Amino acid sequence: MAVLTRTTHDRGSLAGMAQCDPELESRLRQGMAATEDRLRACVAQARHPFTAALADRVVMSGGKRLRPLMVLLGAEFGEPGRAGVVDAAMLVELVHAASLCHDDVMDQAGTRRGAPSINAVHGNRTAVLAGNWLLAKGGAIAAGLERESLLLHTRVTERLVEGQLRELAGPAPDAFHEDALAHYFAVISGKSASLISVSLRIGAVQAAAPDALVRALGTYGEHLGLAFQISDDLLDVTSDSSVSGKEQGKDLAAGVPSLPVLLALADQRPKARKLRELLTSGRPATARQHRRLLSLLRSSDAMTDARAMMHDRLGLARAALADLPAGPARSVLDEICDFVARRDR
Repeated sequence: MAVLTRTTHDRGSLAGMAQCDPELESRLRQGMAATEDRLRACVAQARHPFTAALADRVVMSGGKRLRPLMVLLGAEFGEPGRAGVVDAAMLVELVHAASLCHDDVMDQAGTRRGAPSINAVHGNRTAVLAGNWLLAKGGAIAAGLERESLLLHTRVTERLVEGQLRELAGPAPDAFHEDALAHYFAVISGKSASLISVSLRIGAVQAAAPDALVRALGTYGEHLGLAFQISDDLLDVTSDSSVSGKEQGKDLAAGVPSLPVLLALADQRPKARKLRELLTSGRPATARQHRRLLSLLRSSDAMTDARAMMHDRLGLARAALADLPAGPARSVLDEICDFVARRDR
């Protein structure tokens, strides 16, 4: 079942589902269309035109809509037509959009989904406030869902902010013995995996799925989310900006400690010496040096090792699927693992 076939910045996570189970395909398409309509209505509710324009820019500018899709797929393990499922799908996209506003400020990103980011056009303060407005709208929606869904929303918001704070603070002091890799996984667990995991769980909760299935979906989502972030790190190095919708080498230029960079810094083999020297020079890289650094990183063992770690996480995600009943929805979740595995190819 082809589920996710478009590029990173394209809208429409459901492209290419011709081979999907017809009934599931119909439900997912209807659910995604309803989510899109409610997102559009939500951002239009802003009391000031400037706020509405900002919200529209970040929410309606594209994206895979992976997280709303996860909500709908999670609901398939209960009663997918129950009230609140589409609202939950809208909720997770608003939280995701808010996190993008804040991430772009932290990373000093100039583009988002192939267009200038809000912080690049309007400044950091405006971008932060736009993200806060989206979080506030999400909170209002969560208040109308099941109590457990509200708790899940509260917890995932906490984890997102905690992940951003940990990224800002860096590894814990030596007394806590947190190395760079442990810190990296703690950060992406909060910033990336948490929302993918909660999307599946909140969809299942709203659909009254059994607790055991909610837990299995959450475990799958945690591992998938980690793999997804690793694939993003790989894309930062390998993908052309016109394909990914992001600046090539953006994280590298900003000094963000992506997984390939961390692995390259830890590689003490002689052939990695030049790459280590460039990464630790402490001097701002010229455009030519940046291109050289990207070239060395692309061909390094660090990229191979990062891909291996991504596939390990995808293996754990697939293992969690074994606790779910067989059927079209589980097959789609398995195919999403395939999509993540081939994103940077």
